[in-house]
Amino acid sequence: MTEHPDLPRLQRRLAEFAAARNWGPYHTPKNLASALSVEAAELVEIFQWLTPRESAQVMDDPATAHRVRDEVADVLAYLLQFCEVLGVDPLTALAEKIDRNERRFPRPGEGTDAG
Repeated sequence: MTEHPDLPRLQRRLAEFAAARNWGPYHTPKNLASALSVEAAELVEIFQWLTPRESAQVMDDPATAHRVRDEVADVLAYLLQFCEVLGVDPLTALAEKIDRNERRFPRPGEGTDAG
């Protein structure tokens, strides 16, 4: 396996992959959001009829684990491409959202300062 990739390198590889195939005109925010939704639905489909116990053990089956990893990769790829097109830093967006959620949903016993 190759070294652990970093987010900017992955985004660059995705952009280069799409550019080499002239997919830029199709990679609009609307199309990428739609593709992201489809790929997320394909991930959900794997778990659709599983019990909670079965879903927790899904990675024990190599074939199913492979499908899960592939769909996770597809979801992440489209999300990163979506972020690239709109100029959103996904890690900053996530950090800011966690900050807001920590204020909005304080730990039990703590007061809230969010409104």
